[in-house]
Amino acid sequence: MAVHDQPHRHVRFHLPSMRRPTTTQRPADETNAVALTATSAHVLAGLRVLTGFVFLWAFLDKTFGFGYATPSGKGWIDGGSPTKGFLSSVAAGPMESTFHDWAGAGWADWLFMLGLLGIGLALVSGIALRLAAVAGSAMMALMWIAEWPPAKHLSDGSLSMSTNPFADYHLVYAVVLIALAAVGAGATWGLGRAWARLPFVSRNRWLL
Repeated sequence: MAVHDQPHRHVRFHLPSMRRPTTTQRPADETNAVALTATSAHVLAGLRVLTGFVFLWAFLDKTFGFGYATPSGKGWIDGGSPTKGFLSSVAAGPMESTFHDWAGAGWADWLFMLGLLGIGLALVSGIALRLAAVAGSAMMALMWIAEWPPAKHLSDGSLSMSTNPFADYHLVYAVVLIALAAVGAGATWGLGRAWARLPFVSRNRWLL
């Protein structure tokens, strides 16, 4: 009679795992990512609107003379020049004499004011942010040169009182404009999405 070995059954005890399945972690991570993205979008939208108001208010004050940076009765509509006071007071830098020649010129006034208005409206509405970034950066670069932060002394020998030889608020504004355009910050609290769907804009992406 043949004897067959019967297989032995091994009883295994499994301790409960303290690790959570990855499937339970993934939704939480995704939720946090979505919340972070939404928060970032709103923060950038707030920065966009606030920056736009800086440009828009400068246009309004220089146009109507509300008595802040522009005295009452000295606004553009009253015959005042938006560029004469600033450009004629340039006292340092490689373009000092050039800015003096530009001060009060009709073309300079119109170009400066249309730039302030266009950049301000683009940022507040959330459309054409790339154009606003280019125009605004060019404007900020010219204003940076006009103030010329690297100078320790003005042309008359007096101290320039520059607080930083490179990074001033003009440079900060330019970086902010570029960043807002790069991330497409016009979609939140703005007309960016509707603007991007227009046929002529979709064919010309530089208009975004």
